[in-house]
Amino acid sequence: MSLEKLHLAITTLEDHIKNHSVSNPKISKSDIAWHIDHSLKVVNNVCIALQSSDPETYINNFSLLGKVFFKLGFFPRGKAKAPKHVRPPEVILKDDLISQIELAKTSVKTIASLDKNAYFKHPLFGNVNTPRIYRFLLMHTNHHVKIINDIMVN
Repeated sequence: MSLEKLHLAITTLEDHIKNHSVSNPKISKSDIAWHIDHSLKVVNNVCIALQSSDPETYINNFSLLGKVFFKLGFFPRGKAKAPKHVRPPEVILKDDLISQIELAKTSVKTIASLDKNAYFKHPLFGNVNTPRIYRFLLMHTNHHVKIINDIMVN
């Protein structure tokens, strides 16, 4: 997985900012702004966690569940709940989405220079280190892009 694919996924989120207030309860109880905000919070928080992690303390405890989802290349819908620190606020401002997009574009560029054992702790997958990061962020972002696309079409 590459920076280019991740950048493209972030650009796709950016392209949907104009649709931020669109919702479709048949597809998701959250509107498009929620999915964009959440996706960007994940990208930005993961990058911060990687940068501040101590590679010396990395333990490869990547779970079977993580391995299965990484092999499949997607996450099933409606199975997980976003941790508090990556949940959007009640009111999501368009300007906040734009500033988070800019931060995400800058943040992902830092991944390539990190130690291979820089990591973040995922609540279900265990420690996710740098070699797995692009795939994780791409899978997660694309998961929400697919939901956004379904909200727009249905």
